[in-house]
Amino acid sequence: MRSSLSARAFLLRCRQPSIPWNHLVLRLRPFHTTSSRFAIKTQRLTDIGEGNKEVQIIQWYVSEGARVEEWDNLCQVQSDKAADDITARFGGVIKKIHWEPDDTVQTGEPLVDIDVVGEDSKEEPPSVPASEIKAEEPEASEQISTEGPLYTGTIGVPEEQGKGSRGKHATLATPAVRGLLKEHNLDITSIRGTGRDGRVLKEDVHQYLKTRKTSTAPPPSQPSPPETFTPPSTPAEETTVPMTPIQAAMYRSMTASNSIPHFLFTSEVDITALTALRRRLNANPNISPTSTSPSLKLTLLPFILKALTLTLSAYPILNSRLSPPPSPSSPPSLLMRPVPNIGLAIATPSGLLVPVIPSTNTHSISSLAAQIAHLSSLANAGKLSSTHLTGGTITVSNIGALGGSVVAPRIVEGQSVIVGVGRARGVPMFREDVAVPEEGGSGEHGGTGLVRREIVTLSWAADHRVVDGATVARAAGLVKGYLEDLGRLCVELR
Repeated sequence: MRSSLSARAFLLRCRQPSIPWNHLVLRLRPFHTTSSRFAIKTQRLTDIGEGNKEVQIIQWYVSEGARVEEWDNLCQVQSDKAADDITARFGGVIKKIHWEPDDTVQTGEPLVDIDVVGEDSKEEPPSVPASEIKAEEPEASEQISTEGPLYTGTIGVPEEQGKGSRGKHATLATPAVRGLLKEHNLDITSIRGTGRDGRVLKEDVHQYLKTRKTSTAPPPSQPSPPETFTPPSTPAEETTVPMTPIQAAMYRSMTASNSIPHFLFTSEVDITALTALRRRLNANPNISPTSTSPSLKLTLLPFILKALTLTLSAYPILNSRLSPPPSPSSPPSLLMRPVPNIGLAIATPSGLLVPVIPSTNTHSISSLAAQIAHLSSLANAGKLSSTHLTGGTITVSNIGALGGSVVAPRIVEGQSVIVGVGRARGVPMFREDVAVPEEGGSGEHGGTGLVRREIVTLSWAADHRVVDGATVARAAGLVKGYLEDLGRLCVELR
């Protein structure tokens, strides 16, 4: 075996012209390094607040093998009140996803396994001492050897593990749309969404089914004689479909509402003058209270909310709630709430939601209109948080937006009153202060006149354990007075 040359002898040999400098090769002795060690950490579903013990997986933003950083979004979940994003608590590589979209996850159950780099390995790779590096002289007739590890001046970088996750909104859809996809065994990625940020809507699914049916329809054939109806040999079987979190919350709330004795009361309000005022304000943005937002139009609802807010200051018992007795022998009590927080019942693709406008008494009519538009937009986009859905003291349900006139609303648990707003409609009404011509006369000595008036029906429901019927009737009359006499409403505005 060739012995190593001393440094002096090596330099002397290098001076010989027969060995050019570019034939020198630094041969590195092989060294051993330990592979990086990983720690598998399981991220579990934590309590997202407001007493929610389970959520439904809407979509995953990551896939197995993808690399995530701390606080990156992992998935979107739907609780019984709102949709939220779950973020990563650790940085690393996704090793396992425990649930599929539409699955229901309980608090404390695992969501994902994350491979966290360097958690349990603090050792540095062993360094190579300089004495291990030896220079060797190749023979004059010898080619440069490629045997053994040669230092080439570059360090290989491993390719990034995993593939990128799909687009954030590629599979975003409401539970109702996902149920329709599951019913027809469709893949959401094959449907082009027309909703906001590419979301797939119910209309997109129906259009896709219609297009597929048209493309696969057989060519027209000669008409055949009608076939006699033959009943199926086996009856159709019922299928069990689990409730969405929002449907489950509505089930619990309405079940609790059944224990409340409801007192129902309706009143018709003449909003002819109010309708004329709204049309004038909406037609002229220079005098509109919403001139800062020309696209926002004044509807009837913010006026009703303002009239109701003024009424609650006169009848604070409508804003209270019943406190159950601490023991069977103790009498119940009332909790009087000084600030009205009016909830708005909104029908969304996911189900019925009731976002709240806090401190309604501090809002003007124009700011109430802006709050209504903002909450409606968030509700239909599925972006309401738990903060938007808690703290309500009284509820207003605008059933008139769906075409109804009279409704028997159900009181929300923890409240005492709910008001249903019907559809505004034109009706003929006899007015004694309007003269019409008598038959064959000139009209100077007319009698009762028939005129067209704009009417809306307000349907009240109150907890009869807390509020008596006379109080509800007086409160309804006060709201009616505010809406019919706009001067009185303006005088008492705060």
